[in-house]
Amino acid sequence: MQSVFKGIWRSIDFIMAVILTCMIVLVFTNVVLRYGFSSGLRPSVELSRLGLVWIVMLGAAVVLRRGEHLAVSEFSERLFPKAVPILRRLCWVVILVSVSMLYIGSYRQMMSNWSDISQLTGLPSALFYLAGVVSGMLMGVIAFVRIFKPDWQLDDIEEEKEK
Repeated sequence: MQSVFKGIWRSIDFIMAVILTCMIVLVFTNVVLRYGFSSGLRPSVELSRLGLVWIVMLGAAVVLRRGEHLAVSEFSERLFPKAVPILRRLCWVVILVSVSMLYIGSYRQMMSNWSDISQLTGLPSALFYLAGVVSGMLMGVIAFVRIFKPDWQLDDIEEEKEK
């Protein structure tokens, strides 16, 4: 089961790398065409914006899983060392509530925008909100599991950092 989760997270990392590469190629090509040939790729701006939204949302889930978000824990660790496990679980509950709101709001926006088709790309604008749905779902699963099992999947993350 652990290898299935590793495969999922590696595929998310790969997808983010592919999206970033496509964004770089699109923007660079558009700049060369615009300044070199007085033309350009009209859909490139919208596609690169869509790619940026997906990278940010998927990246937030990856960073949450790895425990690399910005955190200030010195205060709680020094003043309340025995309460740290309870405080961490409480933080995961707050994160779960927050990403649940992200998921619900993104889902509602996604469903109401499926019929809104972009004139430039022909893609539904709901794809922007789908990133929030996917990210909210991933972060919700992470938060839910870490409420009950705070050290879940931290061993393989530390192994990856050592490599």
